[in-house]
Amino acid sequence: MSRFVDTMVATAASAKGRGMTTGEPTAPARRTWGEVHAQAARMAGALVAGGVARGGSVAVLAGDPAVIAPAVQAVWLAAGSITMLHQPTARTDLAEWAEDTLRVLSMIGAKLVLLGSPFDALSAVLDQHGVAYRKLDDLAGEPLAEPVEVDESATALLQLTSGSTADPKAVRITHGNLWSNAKAMEAAAELDPETDRMVSWLPLFHDMGMVGFLTVPMLFGIDLVKVTPVDFLSRPTLWPDLISRYQGTITAAPNFAYAIAARRMEGVEDGTWDLSKLRIALNGAEPIDPGAVKAFTDAGARFGMPAECVLCAYGMAETTLGVAFAPVFTGLSVDVVDPEELEAGRRAVQVPADSPNARTFPLLGPPLPGLEVQVVDESGAVRGEREVGQLRVRGEAVTPGYLTVDGPRETQDADGWLDTGDEGYVADGQVVVCGRRKDVIIMGGRNIYPTDIERAATSVEGVRAGNAVAVRLDAGTRRERFAVVVESKLAGEDAAVRELGKQISARVVDAVGLRPFSVVVLKPGSLPKTPSGKLRRSAASSLVPR
Repeated sequence: MSRFVDTMVATAASAKGRGMTTGEPTAPARRTWGEVHAQAARMAGALVAGGVARGGSVAVLAGDPAVIAPAVQAVWLAAGSITMLHQPTARTDLAEWAEDTLRVLSMIGAKLVLLGSPFDALSAVLDQHGVAYRKLDDLAGEPLAEPVEVDESATALLQLTSGSTADPKAVRITHGNLWSNAKAMEAAAELDPETDRMVSWLPLFHDMGMVGFLTVPMLFGIDLVKVTPVDFLSRPTLWPDLISRYQGTITAAPNFAYAIAARRMEGVEDGTWDLSKLRIALNGAEPIDPGAVKAFTDAGARFGMPAECVLCAYGMAETTLGVAFAPVFTGLSVDVVDPEELEAGRRAVQVPADSPNARTFPLLGPPLPGLEVQVVDESGAVRGEREVGQLRVRGEAVTPGYLTVDGPRETQDADGWLDTGDEGYVADGQVVVCGRRKDVIIMGGRNIYPTDIERAATSVEGVRAGNAVAVRLDAGTRRERFAVVVESKLAGEDAAVRELGKQISARVVDAVGLRPFSVVVLKPGSLPKTPSGKLRRSAASSLVPR
């Protein structure tokens, strides 16, 4: 039996009343991990009786964490693999969603979809396309006496990558991968089931939500308070409210969410919350803006939140979740480097913080236990300390491959290294990420990172925080250039848009010394994003008039 399943079953019997709370803010309900396991065993019995075989691929489409948790565990008890399908929203074209979902189901070889609230209404769409499904509310049978035998190399999770609805691809996570990364994160985050309580709204179709804030607490028996992304987006102050009421010690989110929370917390009366127990507020999944982090810690200080709780991290689905964690309870640490050396010399040379146009990057900590990170140049030669190059990673948590519409594809080279697709360097043993290689803008022999342009653009009043994209144009040619696409409530007001464009251009020139080819101002909600909320730079290029 895999160590992962063995531990999950043992935890259910020994978690001493710890479990998960769902249903906030209107109908909170709590179940122990033992109760979740008991329901999972009944669901697993129904799955096995219904024909789910060892290694079978099962997809889940549901929004309520209360039904997702036992369903996911049930599939693992039945020795199947789980895929969390991307969820349609109110703005989703259901015909396109159905087409994309059918491609995903075919790619992963899923013969069954487990359907739960609020998506049971989509059963007619699945019926129309002949997709077999079972409703989670009706999934119960004789409890499975023992988990179906499964080994470390078996697939546990098929994690759809962020852009999967456009070009389906699933990361294959084995039981061994999942166990290794969970244990590494347990050590790096100094998790303590006796004292920790995790609070999260992260989507369960994203690796940070699925692995970090469902699988890990279920595996180690840590108390979890779980709401949905819709709950957070409709009322961002619910997040700190839950941390306060449940005395949460651990939470996590992408950078944009901390920026939203900081703005909403500003208008709340002192003493409303108690955030003093928070020891980890992990910031990952997208580029980390030190300004947004400071705004969040400043806003939280009024409620007793220690600034040291911020933990900057680097991760990806290809390593199950985590790659590197900054040291616990040390707060944000940054590396300030010379822009010319970085862009032209490909070296991260430290300079004083007040140096003109200095580039500031968060230090993301050392690699997690069991993982190695290496920096190489384009020929594969290893780069030295503070030399910028391609980041690659190796270790037990690294996926053996992808499933794609064209069939399986390996991810590791002959020596076990995975190319992350990111550019960065290592400084005093800590990983620093400069940006995605495909997004780097090359002009005049300089490598310009889009995050520098985007931060400059969002510093202009009138631009929605976290909603600016630097778009690479004519990539790889002598004419390579870039545009800036932003969202603003001023969109449609011609004079105001022209003035906003001038201010953005001026701020970008100040930041990187180059003028954008154009500035495009869109109404809020127009920028293309992945299902997990990340901005899609490549898709945004189609919004730039040529």
